[in-house]
Amino acid sequence: MSEIAGVGHYVPDRVVTNADLTTLMETTDEWIQERTGIRERRWFEEGKDTTANMGANAARKALEMAGLTPDDVQMIVFATLSPDYFFPGSGVLLQRELGIKDPIPAFDVRNQCSGFVYALSMADQFVKTGMYDTVLVVGSEIHSSGLDISTRGRGVSVIFGDGAGAVVLRPSTRPEHGILSTHLHSQGEHAEELIVKEPGSNRNNRVDYVVANELEMYPYMNGQNVFKHAVVRFPQVIKEALDHNGYQPQDINMLIPHQANLRITQYVQQKMGLSDDKIFSNIQRYGNTTAASVPIALSEAVQEGRIKRGDLVCLAAFGSGFTWASALIKW
Repeated sequence: MSEIAGVGHYVPDRVVTNADLTTLMETTDEWIQERTGIRERRWFEEGKDTTANMGANAARKALEMAGLTPDDVQMIVFATLSPDYFFPGSGVLLQRELGIKDPIPAFDVRNQCSGFVYALSMADQFVKTGMYDTVLVVGSEIHSSGLDISTRGRGVSVIFGDGAGAVVLRPSTRPEHGILSTHLHSQGEHAEELIVKEPGSNRNNRVDYVVANELEMYPYMNGQNVFKHAVVRFPQVIKEALDHNGYQPQDINMLIPHQANLRITQYVQQKMGLSDDKIFSNIQRYGNTTAASVPIALSEAVQEGRIKRGDLVCLAAFGSGFTWASALIKW
């Protein structure tokens, strides 16, 4: 069994409030909060923040908490939909940022909002089989550079923010404590319901195509359909994890859901019958940071003392693909 030995997160210094967005598009603080629960988000600073170095900042904190150094890392799993380059992936860039000289494996996971839980599940398998003892799992995103910051794109662009979170996985030092199970799902028939379509590779000349069809470089979301599926899949995958391990919803000490929309989180909380002290939300301050949202929230929950030794912690996510996933952890 593997356990989370350290957590850490990093968010850019630049705070963008709903009031700030009203100067860039036709919107109001009330309109944004009513639909999403978001009050502000962080945007990267060009020349300072990159997807890889934000991940590195989060990783250093996680390693410090675990009492380890970058040289102890034996594998990197990097979840992102916003890599610094089209290729190579951000995992190798993170290896360079951390100054890891050993030729360790590093790879990227592209499962959007579910990316971190997918990455955690993959890392868990490597530790459980004994192949690696120390695996760094990172979720990092820069959305703000790829959004349609205008009235035309406000339905999506008000939602997303930038940031990074990380955990260190190690073999469990206590019997029955650690990652109890992970559960992964996808439903590709809904792939175009939440999508950035371009630049795709299935064009004779994708550069010319993108120039002629620039709107398809911005995120598209069928918000009503995403919401409809999310409020079904979230409770399902949480219950799947609980059932697999013989627990009931009331046994959960802390639920860390992907921070997609405060309304979705509130619906899931009500559906699962969880009190306010058993669910963690920080979307109000950071927006939706996709693959970074779960590790940022987990790191903050630990930092604030909301998660204690022995607690039953559930991570859950739903997003583009559609994909959804959960992890149940005995802390």
